[in-house]
Amino acid sequence: MADPKGFLNHGREVATSRPVEERTKDWNEVYVPGSLLPIISKQAGRCMDCGIPFCHNGCPLGNLIPEWNDYAYREDWGAASDRLHATNNFPEFTGRLCPAPCESACVLGINQPPVTIKNVEVSIIDKAWDSGDVAPQIPERLSGKTVAVVGSGPAGLAAAQQLTRAGHTVAVYERADRIGGLLRYGIPEFKMEKRHINRRIEQMRAEGTKFRTGIEIGRDMPATALRKRYDAVVLAVGATTARDLPVPGRELKGIHQAMEYLPLANKVQEGDYVSPPITAEGKHVVVIGGGDTGADCVGTAHRQGAASVTQLEIMPRPNDERDPVAQPWPTFPMLYKVTSAHEEGGERIYSVSTTHFEGDEDGNVQWLHMTEVEFVDGKLTQKPGTERKIPAQLVTLAMGFTGTDRENGLVEQFGLELDARGNIARDADFQTNVPGVFVAGDAGRGQSLIVWAIAEGRSAARGCDRYLTGASALPAPIRPTDRALAV
Repeated sequence: MADPKGFLNHGREVATSRPVEERTKDWNEVYVPGSLLPIISKQAGRCMDCGIPFCHNGCPLGNLIPEWNDYAYREDWGAASDRLHATNNFPEFTGRLCPAPCESACVLGINQPPVTIKNVEVSIIDKAWDSGDVAPQIPERLSGKTVAVVGSGPAGLAAAQQLTRAGHTVAVYERADRIGGLLRYGIPEFKMEKRHINRRIEQMRAEGTKFRTGIEIGRDMPATALRKRYDAVVLAVGATTARDLPVPGRELKGIHQAMEYLPLANKVQEGDYVSPPITAEGKHVVVIGGGDTGADCVGTAHRQGAASVTQLEIMPRPNDERDPVAQPWPTFPMLYKVTSAHEEGGERIYSVSTTHFEGDEDGNVQWLHMTEVEFVDGKLTQKPGTERKIPAQLVTLAMGFTGTDRENGLVEQFGLELDARGNIARDADFQTNVPGVFVAGDAGRGQSLIVWAIAEGRSAARGCDRYLTGASALPAPIRPTDRALAV
């Protein structure tokens, strides 16, 4: 145990955010650089090193949290980095983007604010990079086997790195023009600067992983040709089919899926555009969907100079505190969350449903009509007399995803079977019905968290390694049927 009295002597402290008026004028990460390190040892010392550390169960990666908390408390950053990387290929991603279900499962959180696990994690890895402790791990020998990984999001990158380190020759295929998947074009710069992705890619290149961008398997290259070229294939193509809103007026100009809107802002930061083709500047913006993607749209609209930002959610407002009956510890509770984007302004409206859109004579959306809703006998029902409209000159749909893209031909060309939820079916080794073809991440699991994506990528890599060599020394944190208490 790092500090036997740490949780008694020190309260919870989190990273310091830059002032709203400052950070909304740029696209840098919202936190004050270097603000964590002076407090992180004391925060790590709050960890009680429980006899049964439920934070392990809360984390799909099975991170060795009490161990690297102890090293961080003692400021042994090299050892802390080693323990962190033992279960997580990319802690700088999860330390910035994960909703931290481990903290919801922290034993201290039963009756006190939990340990700042996420902040400790990102402090360890940032310190490791600054100290030069993160180096390429080049395999001692090559297996002679080749693997294609399709998709370069967190699942694909994790699978590729694990398989490369196992000695296989790995090529990652990405349909976009840059590597990173949703990390690159779905996550705004203010949540994670893309230099973190670039740094990992260079590490992976040094280890031997090859990257091929601008190639969509199923369209630019037939899936059958890919399968013939490689000894095995890992599909990490995500769940990119967005849920739509089929109401009158949906065809009006100015209504876009979130993943049509967000990538353009990132492309501006990459230097591809001077200004984005779709912008919130000077417009009344409405974001439909109350999740993290919706919050990303809110923060992006603020930085583009929106006249107003309103976020709509069909479900009731979540509670501020855990319901001990409906969501008992250590499950991951659905609580009212104020993200950095919400701190920056805008209005959030709960229990409302869009009925239709209204446009001008040129076909541009101008108004969103909505009504309040409530649950009656378990069914979502409109409340009579609550109809109203709000100005809407840019509408983004952030209502989640329904499954893997079926339009590019990949599923059909491989001859893949789907499960009851429309995801690509797989067995306990993450192998599909096609021998030598594996699936990891949202494509097999459905829309989920970044920690699940990395965990699945690592597990699929182990299954693929076993297929190629008959055995594997790679770790396997999860199986497809596993469900952590946290999610």
